[in-house]
Amino acid sequence: MNIVILAAGTGKRMRSALPKVLHPLAGRPLLSHVLDTARTLNPTRLIVVVGHGADAVKQAVGAPDVQFALQEQQLGTGHAVQQALPLVDPSVPTLVLYGDVPLTRASTLKRLADAAGHGGYGVLTVTLDDPTGYGRIVRNAAGKMVRIVEQKDATPEQLKIAEINTGIVALPTAKLQTWLAALKNDNAQGEFYLTDVVELAIEAGIEIETTQPDEEWETLGVNSKQQLAELERIHQGNVADELLVAGVTLADPARIDVRGTLECGRDVSIDVNCVFEGNVKLADNVTIGANCVIRNATIGEGTRIDAFSHIEGATVGARTAIGPYARLRPGAQLSDEVHIGNFVEVKNAVLGHGSKANHLSYVGDSDVGARVNIGAGTITCNYDGANKFRTIIEDDVFVGSDTQLVAPVRVGRGVTIAAGTTVWKDVEADRLVLNDKTQISKTGYVRPTKKKS
Repeated sequence: MNIVILAAGTGKRMRSALPKVLHPLAGRPLLSHVLDTARTLNPTRLIVVVGHGADAVKQAVGAPDVQFALQEQQLGTGHAVQQALPLVDPSVPTLVLYGDVPLTRASTLKRLADAAGHGGYGVLTVTLDDPTGYGRIVRNAAGKMVRIVEQKDATPEQLKIAEINTGIVALPTAKLQTWLAALKNDNAQGEFYLTDVVELAIEAGIEIETTQPDEEWETLGVNSKQQLAELERIHQGNVADELLVAGVTLADPARIDVRGTLECGRDVSIDVNCVFEGNVKLADNVTIGANCVIRNATIGEGTRIDAFSHIEGATVGARTAIGPYARLRPGAQLSDEVHIGNFVEVKNAVLGHGSKANHLSYVGDSDVGARVNIGAGTITCNYDGANKFRTIIEDDVFVGSDTQLVAPVRVGRGVTIAAGTTVWKDVEADRLVLNDKTQISKTGYVRPTKKKS
């Protein structure tokens, strides 16, 4: 089948320069969620109708399997679908979706397509406690659908109908061109409604089939920041439920955000207010403390990430301890049983088995061996203002506190570096390295005092 996604609207109520369908839900554009669901149905043609912010939309979601149709003037949903007709395959049905309705399940769409069949007309409806604002489903005495009437055009009696139109339809493409050409815009909005095609289909002798989703939220769209926030919480609640079913322990399912994919092993525990972005993998027995942000990272078995740690683009081995208040930046690779403590930053560096940097240090562009101790206040000076250089620290090195390692430099195996040393030359193995220092103690010193004003 063809899938046509309508994404041309201006989204005035969003009060934003960003096209509505590009506003993020779970870290990705609304339209991206719709496209991902559409792809699971293996469409013959996948077409996005763009209008407002067309170039930005194309740039954001453009892909080899996506074609774009331009709706220069937003004259209604019927007019929007008409712009896509030159791109569709007329020999297969067409499913119409909306770029601002991101949570519809593929199973719901497949059920609708199956109900419509190859030459039928299917409408996805839902029954709401409060149908205000939506087009109502009008049925005859036999219960057959005969019309969709928009809120602004409905009579007082029709406004009492609780079953509403979601806008998602499956249509016989071969007949769609004729029906769209016959649409009129004699309504309160002066627009060409796709919903009016229903009456034309009935006149042509086609019975309208209706199906409903399993969950009401599958049909909810975004027209404001309030609605966007509501859908965000619904989505995150669904993700949390899936994690709980999979055996993950969540301290509070209402306080987790997954903005990508989160893959968890057995006996994983996640505290409150954690954010996972991109692709994150947590192995068995991983513990994540409160208020952590983890992005595009792999965390090994039995590792503990303490509170307020930020990890991005890093690979962390097994039985490692990170944080609190630690930061791993892209390119950080930690072997098993490494300790990274509070206010330690690691960037584009490899730390070997059992190495430790427990306090207030920066390790960047470095290759650190096994069992290395990096004392508090140590930094690798890897940047000369124009170029980056690497620091190499071999196995079993002890780095005293407040040490500066000026790259490029190599520190040999088993070296001890005294506290407060600046290392700018290579050091051979098993040496003690320190800078000459003289400590002076004077008597009779008077500390300066502030003058009274």
